[in-house]
Amino acid sequence: MTQTLATALLHALKDRGADRLFGIPGDFVLPLFRVIEESAILPLHTLSHEPGVGYAADAAGRITSTLGVAVVTYGAGALNMVNAVAQAYAEKSPLVVISGAPGAQEGKLGLSLHHQVKTLNSQFEIYRELTCAQAALNDPATAPAEIARVLDAARLYSRPVYLEVPRDLVNAPCAAVPAFDPAPTDPEAARACAKEILGRMRKASAPAILVGVEARRYGIEDKIAGLCRKLGLPAATSFMGRGLLARQDLPLMGAYLGSAGSETAARYVEGADCLLMLGVIVSDTNFGVSGRNIDLRGAIQALDRSVTFSHHTYPQVTLEALVDAMTELAEPLDHARPNAHAPDYARGLPDDDTPLAPAHVAQAVNDLFDAHGRMPIATDIGDCLFTGLEIVDTEFVAPGYYASMGLGVPAGMAIAACTGRRPIVLVGDGAFQMTGWELGNCRKYGWAPDRDRVQQPELGNAARLSAGAVLSRPRRLALCRDRGASGRPRRARTDLRGAGSRAGRGPCRRQPLSADRGDAAPWPDLRLARPLRRRGARDVGAQGRMSAAPIRAPCFHLAGNTHGAAPAGNAQFPPVVSRQRLTSG
Repeated sequence: MTQTLATALLHALKDRGADRLFGIPGDFVLPLFRVIEESAILPLHTLSHEPGVGYAADAAGRITSTLGVAVVTYGAGALNMVNAVAQAYAEKSPLVVISGAPGAQEGKLGLSLHHQVKTLNSQFEIYRELTCAQAALNDPATAPAEIARVLDAARLYSRPVYLEVPRDLVNAPCAAVPAFDPAPTDPEAARACAKEILGRMRKASAPAILVGVEARRYGIEDKIAGLCRKLGLPAATSFMGRGLLARQDLPLMGAYLGSAGSETAARYVEGADCLLMLGVIVSDTNFGVSGRNIDLRGAIQALDRSVTFSHHTYPQVTLEALVDAMTELAEPLDHARPNAHAPDYARGLPDDDTPLAPAHVAQAVNDLFDAHGRMPIATDIGDCLFTGLEIVDTEFVAPGYYASMGLGVPAGMAIAACTGRRPIVLVGDGAFQMTGWELGNCRKYGWAPDRDRVQQPELGNAARLSAGAVLSRPRRLALCRDRGASGRPRRARTDLRGAGSRAGRGPCRRQPLSADRGDAAPWPDLRLARPLRRRGARDVGAQGRMSAAPIRAPCFHLAGNTHGAAPAGNAQFPPVVSRQRLTSG
């Protein structure tokens, strides 16, 4: 195939680690979608709503430590995805936004074009604020260098970037994009920085290590774990870094969230007289909005390709370069071992008719992990996110800082697509109404969700809600069934235990479903939702509004999902969905 602007772009994405695309077609991007489909350079997953595309692509980048890619149309598509991109920027996720655009000659017609806002350049200017690098690929001659510059910025800075592709240039001849060229680092500067830090840690009586999201973004969790082992120190993670180091043989003090989180992590971090912060975003959520503040002036901060402590700054020392230099020079700090122990996560959910409470969710998941192994988790905001802190350490994708609703379901789908592993999704009613519709796309990729709706009618009122804005329980269950999932209410701890045991069964297969093969592919799912009808309250649409009493102990959706297929008749795979719903595509 002759190299074109579109194929050059796709090959550049693949060469820099992207392994799939998420998108929604539209007229300005249809020529690019045609090339994506015909070239098969990268697989494409189409979803139903641009925010879901953005969240899924963001989560793909987070879970795989590489580029996540979202492909949308001009104006109505890309602008509908702004909030998801803003979250990726705030939380340092390397999301690549590719937007179709009007043809190079269309803007000369003297007419306002559909999807245009103020000027044809309005969308580009909006995305300039949300991304760390941007380019409009208006000239095939300069496109290779521009593509390399923008994609390399996503890799180097772990932030979203933006590329605009005019629809009449998609098939224009184009040279290959230069290979990824990481910015050079100064090894002598990294060694000097490492020596100074290690000297401070040796003099400290209680040094501590706090690990943040850059460890996952740059794929160096194993290196950080090796440094911790060599120093003889455990580690805590930031709130946003929950789930980091989960697969490493390393004592973890839990996720630090000030007085609102793990007491073990709080004692470890706040009691440190030399706190080494590796890739930790300095934000209110990461530091618990706590009265027991950490003195950041005495902390060592390695973030954004520089290291800062006291009045010293080492520019252009990356986190990886620092960790490599420290590991080379480190010696055990036996005298500095903290008197702390890893958090004790609750297990052993009783098998009785006690009404469900939020703590039971975490307990059930911990039991599930003990029985079947740990699974990655995607969670939405609020109580779902905080319940996740009570679950044993595992890979964790969550909007811990920007806190936008809607990530959970698309992130769970992205985890299944990217890893072939079975994710658990924690999502509340509001977020499920925003992005739960995306479950309708599961069939064409061989994912067959099974939703167990677990309810607790004694958990208090849902919130102040507008008339007609919320689906009632039966309608939500019907929605799940219509989109390829079974659903059933569960209210007691014994119900949750039964659902959890089913969610852990069976291997995870990657092949799509085949009606001819007779496959039955359960995507087991525990769904804990805050019910909208409490203690006799009627549907919102009929009643007008619900009680305005505050939420005291809301419940959650808990979803454990299997991606793929298994042969019919396998005893490990109960026929939870009818085979008529399992046809691929």
